[in-house]
Amino acid sequence: MPQVEEVQPESNYRLKLRFVDGSEGVLDLSDKVGHGVYADWTDKDIFKAVRVTESGNITWPNDVDMCADSLYLKITGKSPVEIFDSPVTKTKSA
Repeated sequence: MPQVEEVQPESNYRLKLRFVDGSEGVLDLSDKVGHGVYADWTDKDIFKAVRVTESGNITWPNDVDMCADSLYLKITGKSPVEIFDSPVTKTKSA
């Protein structure tokens, strides 16, 4: 399962993400600002307060969380099958 190792907020509501497997990239979240649960992000200080959780996801002080799995798919461009249907993640049946 993908886990975020480091997150750095950048200008224009972008996040630089690095995952434990070394994958990294920048994610543009500007289209979410001001909508629904992301309404508080109009205060840039709230957006910049993003941090990595113990489980490797990311979160903000206003209880907005993002799952590392979906972030990883966006950053790497991989499909769920490539990540979750690999020999590493499969369990053998008895």
